[in-house]
Amino acid sequence: MRIPRSDRNEATTRPRLPGKKLTIQEFSQLAGNVGGYPYVKIVLDRAESVLHFIDSADGTLHVRYIACEILGMSIDELAGRLDSFNDDVYRNPDRRFYLGTLALHTRQGPESGQAADAFLSLETVDVDTMSQDMLRLFYHRVRDHVDPSLPLVLKPANHRQEGYVARIPETEIPRVLSHELYSTASFVPLNPGTAHGRLRVFRSEEEYRADPEPLEWHDIVVMPKVPEDIPRVSGIIHTEHTTPLSHINVMAAGWRIPNAVGIGAVDRIDRAVLAGRWVHYRVDADGADLLLEAAQPRRDGVRPTPPTERITVDRPDLAPTPITPLSELRAGDRVRFGTKAANLGELTHLLQHGSPRWLGFYRVPRPPRDNLLRYLARQLGVPETAGDAELTAATQRLVKEHAQVPRGIVLPFSLQQRFLDSSAELQVAVDRINSALAKGASRIEELCLEAQRLIRTTPLPDPIRTEIDRAIDRHLYGVTVQVVRSSSNAEDLPGFSAAGLYESVADRTGTDAVLDAVREVWASLLSPRAVLLRHQAGIHLDHCRMGVIVQEQVGATTGGVLVTCNPLSPQDFRNVYLNISPHSVTEVVSGQGAPLQYLCNTMEGGSRTVSLGSATADLDAATKDLLCRLALISRLLQSHFSPDESYAAPVDIEWAIEDDRVSLLQLRPFRTGG
Repeated sequence: MRIPRSDRNEATTRPRLPGKKLTIQEFSQLAGNVGGYPYVKIVLDRAESVLHFIDSADGTLHVRYIACEILGMSIDELAGRLDSFNDDVYRNPDRRFYLGTLALHTRQGPESGQAADAFLSLETVDVDTMSQDMLRLFYHRVRDHVDPSLPLVLKPANHRQEGYVARIPETEIPRVLSHELYSTASFVPLNPGTAHGRLRVFRSEEEYRADPEPLEWHDIVVMPKVPEDIPRVSGIIHTEHTTPLSHINVMAAGWRIPNAVGIGAVDRIDRAVLAGRWVHYRVDADGADLLLEAAQPRRDGVRPTPPTERITVDRPDLAPTPITPLSELRAGDRVRFGTKAANLGELTHLLQHGSPRWLGFYRVPRPPRDNLLRYLARQLGVPETAGDAELTAATQRLVKEHAQVPRGIVLPFSLQQRFLDSSAELQVAVDRINSALAKGASRIEELCLEAQRLIRTTPLPDPIRTEIDRAIDRHLYGVTVQVVRSSSNAEDLPGFSAAGLYESVADRTGTDAVLDAVREVWASLLSPRAVLLRHQAGIHLDHCRMGVIVQEQVGATTGGVLVTCNPLSPQDFRNVYLNISPHSVTEVVSGQGAPLQYLCNTMEGGSRTVSLGSATADLDAATKDLLCRLALISRLLQSHFSPDESYAAPVDIEWAIEDDRVSLLQLRPFRTGG
């Protein structure tokens, strides 16, 4: 409970003078809360030799406090010079004010639920350019004004600061890194929302696979790491850390269901005897923990029915269409080749010819700023006064220098249809699935598996085989290893992401191996899970087709996925969120490995590590720099692919690094849930 201002000890709202020490009681009275952590904002006024502890419950910004409470400026005066004011408090090496945040953390003891001592972390704003000496001074001044019984550690706010702090003896300044705190966080809200459902608890994936009772749409599943092939459910709780960008978590956002990491959730559920019972489940974006409480199922005996949805899907164009190189496709070709192929074709065109929309995201007003173009100019290394033509030229140079789309060809929907039409047995198998769906029959899985078997084993007619072989020979000459990717019209839709739903097959060498992979991709359109999930979303099987991308496979040293937003903080418009694997993109999206997680600032620049995942060390400085350029490029791509002039819709990009070049492997809308 917060103490009303009039009832507080006024010493807690005044600047701290020499000899005054902040106590844990005063900290609690002043604290706000973000991401489950209590925090208090602080300002060191070097001119007056005073440290201010700000009442932080209402989220008052540092700059507003300095301008209005210390300098006596009006809000209008601050708004009129906000950018120069920010430069002075965050970038000026001779600045008067040092700005930071104190956050309270609790280390867990060796046994679950056992609390250890609390400690405070001191952190600057992530865009702050404090030098090593400035950080040292700031830490010691704050240490002098905090109760000595409270441990205080310095938390570097970005990779640059991590380098500075590494050169200071830890005996002088103890520190904690962002990824160390993230890895011990007991709660991470992946997707806010509420659900009323039956709680199903599995202590391992093996236990889940062995359970004879299948998951149903009204279940809330609790597992260490929820596998990507689960059916649609009403809520998810991971009891181990995961990434928001794994296929299952992207799918959960598309389903708009509550989803969170809850370390120790199984113990809490056991103590409350909730396993197998109906519960209310809630995830709040700024909450301190997931919320579970017992609830009653419907008492009228009527079996609950899943929510009805009708997802709009473009009707596929099945007119005879030749196999086409990626470089000749544009975004509008999705009705013949699928969304993934069309977006890759559009990307290829952009890298060569540029876009009139490159500047869109940075041109939008963000009051009191008229736009963000001066920040883009800084990132591009051109004068802040540069006009549109100079900025556009600089963005195009950046994109062409660092990004590429591997060569590829695309098999159109009409080719898949020719294959299906070549076999009466195949046609009957698909008709049986349609009929069973219409009647609500229970043999869907059996019928789907039989149709998939037929697709994999039915020989390709010679004309189709020859057409594919000639297209590979003409457009992929010199390519020894290929990857065969899915590209459907029934994916990347509002309310239906299909992340991980369809197959892609890597490491194909030779025509026979590629043709087998093509049929594998076609068959994935009819997997039991894909058919049922689309049916639940109101997508008719007759409206679904599969294009196939046959593409050069790059020999990447690092790969990953990024989204042009911060999924853990939706109001953050500065940062791009990256998941990184030193091995492969697949390791990231499948959830098999624990990726490194980064935030890269596309306004002021810089980056920080959110999590090391399963890596034993962070990336080298050169790779970090390249990832920052990739983040900036992704923000430009967001502008081009935005569906409207708000330029606010984030995109999801799969990428791979080879030497100093980034291969863009996929781009699609990133649809947040909630």
